[in-house]
Amino acid sequence: MQLTTSDWIVILVYGIAAMVVGLYFARRAGSGTSEFFLAGRKLPWWLLGTSMVATTFSTDTPNLVTDLVRNGGVSQNWLWWAFLITGMLTVFFYAKLWRRSGALTDIGFYELRYSGKPAAFLRGFRAIYLGVFFNVMIMATVTLAAIKIGSVLLGASKYETVLIAGSITALYSMTSGLWGVVATDLMLFAVSMVGSFAAAYYAVSQPQVGGLSGLFTHPNVVDKLSFLPDFSDWKAASTVILIPLAVQWWSTWYPGSEPGGGGYVAQRMLAAKNEKESMLSTLWFNMAHYALRPWPWIIVALASMIIYPNLESISTQFPNVDPSIVRDDLAYPAMLVFIPHGLLGLVIASLAAAYMSTVSTHLNWGASYIVDDVYRRFVTPDATEKHYVLVARVATVVLIMLASVLSLWLENAKQAFEILLQIGAGTGLVFILRWFWWRINAWSEISAMIASFVVACYFQFVHVKMGFAAIHPSLELIIGVVLTTAVWMLATLATPTTDVGTLQSFYDAIRPSGKGWATVVDTTAKAPADNLSAAALAWLLGCVTVYALLFGTGYLLYGNLAWGTICIAGSALAGWGLFKTLPSVGMLD
Repeated sequence: MQLTTSDWIVILVYGIAAMVVGLYFARRAGSGTSEFFLAGRKLPWWLLGTSMVATTFSTDTPNLVTDLVRNGGVSQNWLWWAFLITGMLTVFFYAKLWRRSGALTDIGFYELRYSGKPAAFLRGFRAIYLGVFFNVMIMATVTLAAIKIGSVLLGASKYETVLIAGSITALYSMTSGLWGVVATDLMLFAVSMVGSFAAAYYAVSQPQVGGLSGLFTHPNVVDKLSFLPDFSDWKAASTVILIPLAVQWWSTWYPGSEPGGGGYVAQRMLAAKNEKESMLSTLWFNMAHYALRPWPWIIVALASMIIYPNLESISTQFPNVDPSIVRDDLAYPAMLVFIPHGLLGLVIASLAAAYMSTVSTHLNWGASYIVDDVYRRFVTPDATEKHYVLVARVATVVLIMLASVLSLWLENAKQAFEILLQIGAGTGLVFILRWFWWRINAWSEISAMIASFVVACYFQFVHVKMGFAAIHPSLELIIGVVLTTAVWMLATLATPTTDVGTLQSFYDAIRPSGKGWATVVDTTAKAPADNLSAAALAWLLGCVTVYALLFGTGYLLYGNLAWGTICIAGSALAGWGLFKTLPSVGMLD
């Protein structure tokens, strides 16, 4: 597809604006690690929350949604919709706790919570495990989506896309630090939302689609519209909704939806002005991520089933695209060719924005682990702040190079999604309980990570090659959860407890609620700071508010006024109850 001058002007204006913001914050970011990684802990909730939303709106996200919808219908989105339960848990139970910790990174938390050499080892090990291995996998997935978009819309080869996109984003991230990342995210979010709505509008405007009414009555689409799977097929139903709602949300570590908080979400909470702003930022993030954004992507995915009913039709339309990347997730960028010039430039800019937002966040987040939790902690503890910022910038370059190489190996978004889920299977409960049960120790987390990684590698690289029948990904997930949970529970009970002095210091700083600390620490001097009952009610009401709004919007788009009205009214009622509950959890006091 050939871009016109107007398209290139829009793309150029966007690129200049992003780089100006990055350069504006370069001097401030270079003053020290607190500024580079946490923006001096001065960021407001609305900016932090929007930054989280922009980060999760990656180039691979609409591709993943398209892959899910084309292969199983709208209900397949429960594989990620279920993580709203995790997100709301973070809002009302963990956001304040993270902000109280005062850590520079969530990995620094380990030597606050645990003691001795196991705590130090865990800090360094997990910094490499997440900051390099997991982080590179995530960025490679995002880069794979950029490769597919560049191939369809720009005719670029995978090597050209990797080189150009990676170099620009790395330069921007290593220059501006978190200040630039978060400030630019606000602009990127606005551009990305305009682009996604434009893509949906022109998708349904195609003559073959015939508007929303034609879309939802087309024979290629009608059996894909249900929000729930077919429960007469229990295998499909358990995969799509039962396992995600019963097991996945609490047991599996996934970027942006970590049980107990963590990753770049924890980084944003640690950068908040105070505890209340930390909670509000994550609340806004979860509402926007799950209720505001999905439907434009879903509409484009459904329309693509009419325009491109199979992979052969995509290959025929785009004969110059590398056959190795022609998968169902390619249908999303393939639908963008119908957008008129000028606006097409804005849509491409929005996708570039989505790529830059996600990758720059992960570069900054991963570099924070490498610098503060490995380099400063174990290699050079007494260097200047400017030296550590320099190391962070070098780490940024190394991370983008590793991600770029890995992206050339991946084939589709769902493949990477399933690998990440399996690797994190069974670890989630540790991250939840460590705040409320004193007996969780460093060996609990070490054993959980090792066990989940070994199980994931076995299923990914060994099981089928040994001649065994392939196992469905959902069953692999359950097996991983069971085995990993058994391993870390045994390790917890078989290894020494954390030093009581460390537990007391942690309790005094964090003041977690519940009865899980009373048997080993003095809880009389500093009583628990939070109301668990109010937090649980707010958690429930928050989930109902968002889910009802998500489905109400869908029903209205489908033309089902009755159910749409009922869901929207339910969302408003639950939202009113949530608003009334917020003072009890410390968000409006």
